[in-house]
Amino acid sequence: MSLAVVTLKKGEGRLLKSGGMWIFDNEIASIMGSFVNGDIVLIRDFDGYPLGRGYINTNSRITVRLLTREEHQEIDSDFFEKRVRDAWEYRKKVVDTSSCRVIFGEADFLPGLVVDKFSDVLVVQSLALGIDRWKEMIVDLLKKVLLEDGIQVRGVYERSDAKVRRQEGMELQKGFIGPEFPTLVEIIENGVKYQVDVKDGQKTGFFLDQKYNRLAIQKLCRNAKVLDCFTHTGSFALNAGIAGAESVLGVDASQLAVDQATANAKLNGMDDRVKFICEDVFELLPELEERGEKFDVVILDPPAFTKSRSSVKNAVKGYREINLRAMKLVKDGGFLATCSCSHFMTYELFTQTIGQAARNVHKRLRQVEYRTQAPDHPILWANEESYYLKFYIFQVCSER
Repeated sequence: MSLAVVTLKKGEGRLLKSGGMWIFDNEIASIMGSFVNGDIVLIRDFDGYPLGRGYINTNSRITVRLLTREEHQEIDSDFFEKRVRDAWEYRKKVVDTSSCRVIFGEADFLPGLVVDKFSDVLVVQSLALGIDRWKEMIVDLLKKVLLEDGIQVRGVYERSDAKVRRQEGMELQKGFIGPEFPTLVEIIENGVKYQVDVKDGQKTGFFLDQKYNRLAIQKLCRNAKVLDCFTHTGSFALNAGIAGAESVLGVDASQLAVDQATANAKLNGMDDRVKFICEDVFELLPELEERGEKFDVVILDPPAFTKSRSSVKNAVKGYREINLRAMKLVKDGGFLATCSCSHFMTYELFTQTIGQAARNVHKRLRQVEYRTQAPDHPILWANEESYYLKFYIFQVCSER
C-alpha cells in the first residue's frame, strides 16, 4: 500500500531538520494521497527530499510525529521491537531498573508513549493517536524483552487519562490492559518502601524522575529538622527520614496524598519522626515564619505552576514567593532544595527567579549542586520538551 506524502513548505521544518521529531500544521504545504488520522505517512521537503516516516493526525497542531528518518523503513513489529530493546538496554546501563521509566516518548524515539515499570507492573500512557494503534503490540514486546531478563510482568494498567489527549481528538482512557490485578504496588527506591497507586495516583502513580534527586538530599538530612513542601506521597520526606533526620514535616494540599504519605511512613517504621499535614503551602509558610520556626533543610517540590507559555508570568510569581518564604525558614547555614518540573519554566528563568527571591530576603546562596531528571527520563537534544526538571540544592546564608 502506498503511503500518503506530507510535503513541507519551503524554509519550514527547521525543528525536524535539527534533530526534532515534530511537524506542525503551519509547516505543511500539501498532503497527497489518501489516509486516515493515525496512519504512517512519508515526509518530504519542499523539493522532494525525503525526511523520513511518521504518523499523522490533522486534529493536532503537531500534525506529524516522526518515527524514523529512513524513507524505506517498514513500521512493523520488528521496528518496534528494536525500539523497545534499545530503550531497555539503555536503562540497564544508567539506572536502578527495579522501578523506572522504560519508555519516555520522543526521547526513546517512540513519540507520544510513556511506560513506567513499578516492580513487576507496567503503567502505560498513550498521548498521541498514531502510537495508540500500536500500544498493545508494544506492551507485548516489552513483556517479551523483560522476560528475557527474568522479569515476569504481573499486570499492565493504562493511564491515558491526561487532558492533552483531547488536543489529539482522543477520549481519555483508563483501565487494565489484560487481566485485572491489585493496583496498589509496593516498590523500593533508595532503600525506602512505597505503596504506589497505579490506578488513582497522579499521572502514572509515582514520580520516578526525582529518584536520584531524592537520594542527593539524604546526606544533608542526618540529625536535621526538615520541612518537605508539596510532599505528594512523601518521597522526599521519607528519604530525609531514612537518612536519619531528627524530625520531618511533610505538607500537601491533598488529603489523599497525605493519607498515602502517612501510610508510607508507617510502612518504613518512620511514623514517629516523619509526620504529614494537609495544608496549603502558600498559606502555611508565612504562618511558620510568624511562629519563629526554623529548619535545617527545606525542600520545595511543587507541581508545574505553568503548562503553557502564556501563564509563565504568573508562574514566576509563584516560584519567587515560595522560594522567598522557604529561605526565611532555613537556619543560617542550612539547606534549600528547590525545583521546577515545568518545561516552560526554563533553566535561565528558574535560576533568575531564585536569585531574585534571595535578594529580596537578603540571603546569600551557595550552590551545592544542580541536577535534572533521572537518566531513565533522557533529555533528547533538539526535543526541548524532554528537558523539563530543574533541581537545585543551595546552602542558605545570612548576608555577611
